[in-house]
Amino acid sequence: MKNFRNIGIIAHIDAGKTTLTERILFYTGKEHTIGQVDDGTATMDWMEDEQKRGITITSAATTTYWTPKIIRIPDQEPKYRFNIIDTPGHVDFTAEVERSLRVLDGAIGVFCGVGGVEAQSETVWHQANRYHIPRLAFVNKLDRVGSDFFMVVEQMARKLHTIPMPIQIPLGREKDFVGVIDLLQMKAIIFEEIPDEEARSFRIADIPAEYSAQAQEYRHKLIEALADKDESLVESYLSGAEININTLINAIRKVTLSGQVTPVLCGTALQNIGIQPVLDAICAYLPSPLDLLPQAGINPDINKPVTRKHSADEYFSGLVFKSETDRHGELSYVRVYSGKVEEGSTVYNPRLDKRERVNKIFIMHANQRDQIKIASAGEIIAVIGLKNTATGDTICDAKHSIVYERMTFPEPVVAMAIEPKSSADREKLADALGKLSHDDPTFQVKTDEETAQTIIAGMGELHLEIIKNRILREYNVAANVGAPQVAYKETITSVSQGEGTFNRKIGEKEHYAHMSVSLEPDRAHLQPTIQNLILEKIPKQFLPFILESIKSSLLSGPIAGYPLIYLKATIIGGSFDSAKSTDVAFSAASSLAVADALNKAKSITLEPIMKFEIIIPEKNMGDVINDLNMRRGVIESIEDSGAQKRIHGKIPIAETFGYATVIRSITSGLGSYNMEPADYQPAPVKK
Repeated sequence: MKNFRNIGIIAHIDAGKTTLTERILFYTGKEHTIGQVDDGTATMDWMEDEQKRGITITSAATTTYWTPKIIRIPDQEPKYRFNIIDTPGHVDFTAEVERSLRVLDGAIGVFCGVGGVEAQSETVWHQANRYHIPRLAFVNKLDRVGSDFFMVVEQMARKLHTIPMPIQIPLGREKDFVGVIDLLQMKAIIFEEIPDEEARSFRIADIPAEYSAQAQEYRHKLIEALADKDESLVESYLSGAEININTLINAIRKVTLSGQVTPVLCGTALQNIGIQPVLDAICAYLPSPLDLLPQAGINPDINKPVTRKHSADEYFSGLVFKSETDRHGELSYVRVYSGKVEEGSTVYNPRLDKRERVNKIFIMHANQRDQIKIASAGEIIAVIGLKNTATGDTICDAKHSIVYERMTFPEPVVAMAIEPKSSADREKLADALGKLSHDDPTFQVKTDEETAQTIIAGMGELHLEIIKNRILREYNVAANVGAPQVAYKETITSVSQGEGTFNRKIGEKEHYAHMSVSLEPDRAHLQPTIQNLILEKIPKQFLPFILESIKSSLLSGPIAGYPLIYLKATIIGGSFDSAKSTDVAFSAASSLAVADALNKAKSITLEPIMKFEIIIPEKNMGDVINDLNMRRGVIESIEDSGAQKRIHGKIPIAETFGYATVIRSITSGLGSYNMEPADYQPAPVKK
């Protein structure tokens, strides 16, 4: 396990994540040819839509092995096992990034040498911060016109609030970019084409004279930054003594694992320059499971904190971070945190209080499966057999229960209606929607009570377009799909109280319950929260039914039936009759109390607001700003980016449908934009 590296590749769309992953697979010997994103031959982009569009839609896992070629790590075995997850860059598929980061130990942030730190780069970087994941940075595409390694490093410091630490600098620029200068060994690593092959080999040479001063400057900055973070280097730094390379490797590893700095490497993945040093750096600086603190969770039996060491000798535990349904059945992706799990064994799901059987275990390579009999702590696997277990569930040893923290996902912001073309397709559509919503936590399905229409909701137009394509093609369902609509919400702006009494005879049995509920605005929490102030007044066995009823009642607001957000419900009173009170009565009374409180409160409709970054030629600034003003956009900042301008701000999602076509038209195809959910604000009142 000391040589395991569970890593993810994260970045903005088109920064080159999948291209880098394909080169990693080639140079580690996992693939014998290099897959190309633009040709639709990338191994990790195996879905049809991924190959057609040249983007990553679903995170793909693979396992490969590497023996360092340049950096030899002190006191380590020579061969390393990489469990790699390649994640999407488009914000519509942010759930794939979120659930991947939840189970990774380290990550590589990929940045375009021209575009620098772009909007989605910041988003995924902050997602990784939330899980305290040590990272390396790889500045890619340095062969392109306008690329600037040092500009990207400066942007990392300014935008990501990290300390970027270059351990390499480029050798050459744009079309003359031929390699990197290793600041640890103070050598040039030059990459040369291999005759009759599509790859490159490298040779180590002395640093060319014209780069010597720059290399010395950045070597000095590297050691100075390390001495500032590692007291053991201070004496050597102050005395000017030469520092042993193993000492430098250990110092960089130490500050990387602490999250204090981000080592920065460079290259161009498409031209196969700089890949081997990245592989060596993964081994040298990113953590193994043994470098991590014990995994923290809750013992559900006693509701107290408990931990599991990353060890095969511990009791088994793992987190299901993704599920995937295909023609072979349901595949559950599991990060094994402790112990071992064998094919045919039984595991326990504390959330469901159920045991499930692990029928088969696989090591995944994109959509290909290699079956194994047993998996141990530190591994990322896929299993068949967990029929009821969902994304975010913990599975563990039944006698030594633990529950790990679940992932949280953003609310859908775009919706559309869908209906089968014939009655024969109705059941097939319901089956497809059920499987897709089970696999994707940001995809939701509901039925409009007034129109009886099926409404599907997701993270954006592209997200729903992909879902639609999968329904029509993968599940072979003939369906009509409506135009995208805004997924509005509702909230209250005043405090109110409601009463609910249920006193009725159903059949031969009488049912009685009384509930009092208070509702108040709460901008601190997006989803409604529920507080119980009457712990002793109502028997405990009724509480789950009360909570579930309140939760269900808040799914439909009083204005137009949109889900309620930004509010807190408090149970403030209630009474029961030992002879007549039932769970049915308390469910009904709770629902009546919430409805009464909502009728008394002042409610408003909320619309989703998107944060945007628009990148355009300077000459198009006026037209783009005028268009944004007409769309109720609010511009927050404008910054220079070479010959282009970056406009940052916020805009209601209702004003963005079809915006890709608009921006292409205004800029003659030279502009681009990115958007991600920001918050919810009051929607304009329709006259």
